[in-house]
Amino acid sequence: MAAFPLSAQIPSPSAMLPVLKLFLLPVGGGIPAGVMLASAKGMAWPVTALLYLVSDLVLALAFEPLLRFLTAVCGKIPFLARLGQALKAATARSVAHFSGSGPIAFVMIAFGVDPMTGRASALAAGYGFLAGWACAIAGDLLYFAVIALTTLRLNAYFHDPNTTMLIVLGAMFGVPMLVRRFRATRLPRQRAGVE
Repeated sequence: MAAFPLSAQIPSPSAMLPVLKLFLLPVGGGIPAGVMLASAKGMAWPVTALLYLVSDLVLALAFEPLLRFLTAVCGKIPFLARLGQALKAATARSVAHFSGSGPIAFVMIAFGVDPMTGRASALAAGYGFLAGWACAIAGDLLYFAVIALTTLRLNAYFHDPNTTMLIVLGAMFGVPMLVRRFRATRLPRQRAGVE
Protein backbone atom coordinates (compact mmCIF):
# COMPACT_ATOMS: atom_id res chain seq x y z
CA MET A 1 0.00 0.00 0.00
CA ALA A 2 1.53 3.30 -1.10
CA ALA A 3 1.61 6.16 1.35
CA PHE A 4 0.39 9.58 0.28
CA PRO A 5 2.79 12.46 0.77
CA LEU A 6 1.85 14.75 3.63
CA SER A 7 1.50 17.71 1.26
CA ALA A 8 -1.27 15.87 -0.61
CA GLN A 9 -3.29 15.48 2.60
CA ILE A 10 -3.04 19.04 3.91
CA PRO A 11 -4.69 21.79 1.86
CA SER A 12 -2.75 24.91 0.97
CA PRO A 13 -2.93 27.92 3.28
CA SER A 14 -4.76 29.85 0.55
CA ALA A 15 -7.51 27.18 0.64
CA MET A 16 -7.70 27.07 4.45
CA LEU A 17 -7.66 30.83 5.15
CA PRO A 18 -11.22 31.59 3.88
CA VAL A 19 -12.58 28.74 6.03
CA LEU A 20 -10.71 30.03 9.08
CA LYS A 21 -12.04 33.55 8.45
CA LEU A 22 -15.62 32.23 8.43
CA PHE A 23 -14.99 30.37 11.69
CA LEU A 24 -13.68 33.60 13.24
CA LEU A 25 -17.04 35.35 12.72
CA PRO A 26 -18.43 36.19 16.16
CA VAL A 27 -21.93 34.99 15.28
CA GLY A 28 -22.70 31.28 14.94
CA GLY A 29 -23.45 31.60 11.22
CA GLY A 30 -19.78 31.15 10.43
CA ILE A 31 -19.92 27.46 11.31
CA PRO A 32 -22.31 26.24 8.60
CA ALA A 33 -20.75 28.56 6.02
CA GLY A 34 -17.23 27.43 6.93
CA VAL A 35 -18.21 23.77 6.90
CA MET A 36 -19.85 24.12 3.49
CA LEU A 37 -16.83 25.96 2.09
CA ALA A 38 -14.44 23.35 3.51
CA SER A 39 -16.57 20.59 2.01
CA ALA A 40 -16.64 22.35 -1.37
CA LYS A 41 -12.84 22.65 -1.27
CA GLY A 42 -12.53 18.93 -0.49
CA MET A 43 -11.04 19.39 2.97
CA ALA A 44 -11.07 16.36 5.23
CA TRP A 45 -13.06 16.71 8.45
CA PRO A 46 -9.98 16.58 10.72
CA VAL A 47 -8.53 19.61 8.89
CA THR A 48 -11.86 21.45 9.19
CA ALA A 49 -12.10 20.64 12.91
CA LEU A 50 -8.49 21.75 13.41
CA LEU A 51 -9.27 25.07 11.72
CA TYR A 52 -12.19 25.54 14.09
CA LEU A 53 -9.92 24.77 17.04
CA VAL A 54 -7.47 27.41 15.77
CA SER A 55 -10.35 29.92 15.62
CA ASP A 56 -11.17 29.11 19.26
CA LEU A 57 -7.54 29.62 20.27
CA VAL A 58 -7.51 33.00 18.52
CA LEU A 59 -10.72 33.87 20.38
CA ALA A 60 -9.11 32.89 23.70
CA LEU A 61 -6.09 35.08 23.07
CA ALA A 62 -8.24 38.03 21.99
CA PHE A 63 -10.95 37.76 24.67
CA GLU A 64 -8.88 36.95 27.78
CA PRO A 65 -7.23 40.41 28.10
CA LEU A 66 -10.64 42.07 27.73
CA LEU A 67 -12.12 39.75 30.36
CA ARG A 68 -9.26 40.46 32.76
CA PHE A 69 -9.58 44.21 32.17
CA LEU A 70 -13.31 44.10 32.90
CA THR A 71 -12.68 42.07 36.04
CA ALA A 72 -10.15 44.64 37.28
CA VAL A 73 -12.39 47.60 36.46
CA CYS A 74 -15.46 46.03 38.05
CA GLY A 75 -13.63 45.71 41.36
CA LYS A 76 -12.89 49.45 41.54
CA ILE A 77 -16.26 50.97 40.66
CA PRO A 78 -18.95 50.29 43.29
CA PHE A 79 -21.85 49.96 40.84
CA LEU A 80 -19.88 47.59 38.63
CA ALA A 81 -18.69 45.63 41.68
CA ARG A 82 -22.33 45.05 42.70
CA LEU A 83 -23.15 44.07 39.11
CA GLY A 84 -20.20 41.65 39.14
CA GLN A 85 -21.47 40.05 42.36
CA ALA A 86 -24.93 39.68 40.83
CA LEU A 87 -23.40 38.03 37.77
CA LYS A 88 -21.40 35.66 40.01
CA ALA A 89 -24.62 34.69 41.80
CA ALA A 90 -26.39 34.15 38.47
CA THR A 91 -23.48 32.03 37.26
CA ALA A 92 -23.62 29.94 40.43
CA ARG A 93 -27.33 29.30 39.86
CA SER A 94 -26.68 28.37 36.21
CA VAL A 95 -23.86 26.03 37.15
CA ALA A 96 -26.08 24.38 39.78
CA HIS A 97 -28.32 23.14 36.95
CA PHE A 98 -25.37 21.04 35.76
CA SER A 99 -24.87 19.43 39.19
CA GLY A 100 -21.93 21.28 40.62
CA SER A 101 -19.23 23.68 39.59
CA GLY A 102 -16.93 21.15 37.99
CA PRO A 103 -15.51 21.33 34.50
CA ILE A 104 -18.54 19.62 32.93
CA ALA A 105 -20.75 22.52 34.02
CA PHE A 106 -18.56 25.03 32.20
CA VAL A 107 -18.32 22.79 29.14
CA MET A 108 -22.11 22.70 29.03
CA ILE A 109 -22.40 26.47 29.48
CA ALA A 110 -20.00 26.97 26.55
CA PHE A 111 -21.97 24.42 24.52
CA GLY A 112 -25.33 26.00 25.33
CA VAL A 113 -24.41 29.68 25.17
CA ASP A 114 -20.96 30.46 23.76
CA PRO A 115 -17.30 29.98 24.72
CA MET A 116 -16.91 33.51 26.10
CA THR A 117 -19.74 32.93 28.57
CA GLY A 118 -18.25 29.54 29.48
CA ARG A 119 -14.86 31.17 30.12
CA ALA A 120 -16.38 34.06 32.10
CA SER A 121 -18.31 31.56 34.24
CA ALA A 122 -15.16 29.50 34.82
CA LEU A 123 -13.25 32.65 35.80
CA ALA A 124 -16.00 33.58 38.26
CA ALA A 125 -15.58 30.11 39.80
CA GLY A 126 -11.83 30.62 40.12
CA TYR A 127 -10.57 28.68 37.08
CA GLY A 128 -7.35 29.99 35.57
CA PHE A 129 -6.57 30.72 31.94
CA LEU A 130 -5.75 27.18 30.77
CA ALA A 131 -8.41 25.28 32.69
CA GLY A 132 -11.10 27.87 31.99
CA TRP A 133 -10.43 28.01 28.26
CA ALA A 134 -10.05 24.23 28.06
CA CYS A 135 -13.60 23.88 29.37
CA ALA A 136 -14.93 26.66 27.12
CA ILE A 137 -13.23 25.32 24.00
CA ALA A 138 -14.34 21.75 24.72
CA GLY A 139 -17.96 22.91 24.90
CA ASP A 140 -17.58 24.99 21.75
CA LEU A 141 -16.02 22.06 19.87
CA LEU A 142 -19.01 19.90 20.85
CA TYR A 143 -21.30 22.62 19.50
CA PHE A 144 -19.23 22.76 16.31
CA ALA A 145 -19.52 18.99 15.88
CA VAL A 146 -23.31 19.11 16.18
CA ILE A 147 -23.68 22.01 13.74
CA ALA A 148 -21.10 20.63 11.28
CA LEU A 149 -22.70 17.17 11.15
CA THR A 150 -26.17 18.67 10.81
CA THR A 151 -25.01 20.96 8.01
CA LEU A 152 -23.35 18.16 6.04
CA ARG A 153 -26.29 15.76 6.50
CA LEU A 154 -28.85 18.38 5.45
CA ASN A 155 -26.80 19.33 2.42
CA ALA A 156 -26.82 15.68 1.35
CA TYR A 157 -30.63 15.95 1.12
CA PHE A 158 -31.01 19.45 -0.32
CA HIS A 159 -27.89 19.68 -2.51
CA ASP A 160 -28.10 23.46 -2.18
CA PRO A 161 -25.66 25.14 0.21
CA ASN A 162 -27.79 28.29 0.58
CA THR A 163 -30.90 26.35 1.58
CA THR A 164 -28.88 24.20 3.95
CA MET A 165 -27.30 27.21 5.65
CA LEU A 166 -30.65 28.98 6.01
CA ILE A 167 -32.21 25.92 7.65
CA VAL A 168 -29.25 25.44 10.01
CA LEU A 169 -29.16 29.14 10.93
CA GLY A 170 -32.91 29.12 11.53
CA ALA A 171 -32.53 26.10 13.80
CA MET A 172 -29.54 27.63 15.61
CA PHE A 173 -31.57 30.68 16.57
CA GLY A 174 -35.07 29.16 16.70
CA VAL A 175 -34.54 25.98 18.72
CA PRO A 176 -33.14 27.76 21.82
CA MET A 177 -36.14 30.13 21.78
CA LEU A 178 -38.53 27.17 21.56
CA VAL A 179 -36.74 25.40 24.41
CA ARG A 180 -36.97 28.52 26.61
CA ARG A 181 -40.66 28.91 25.78
CA PHE A 182 -41.30 25.22 26.54
CA ARG A 183 -39.46 25.46 29.86
CA ALA A 184 -41.31 28.66 30.79
CA THR A 185 -44.71 27.01 30.26
CA ARG A 186 -43.69 23.66 31.79
CA LEU A 187 -42.17 25.06 35.01
CA PRO A 188 -45.42 26.68 36.33
CA ARG A 189 -47.29 23.45 35.58
CA GLN A 190 -44.72 21.42 37.52
CA ARG A 191 -44.90 23.81 40.48
CA ALA A 192 -48.70 23.65 40.44
CA GLY A 193 -48.55 19.85 40.50
CA VAL A 194 -46.10 19.84 43.42
CA GLU A 195 -48.01 22.31 45.57
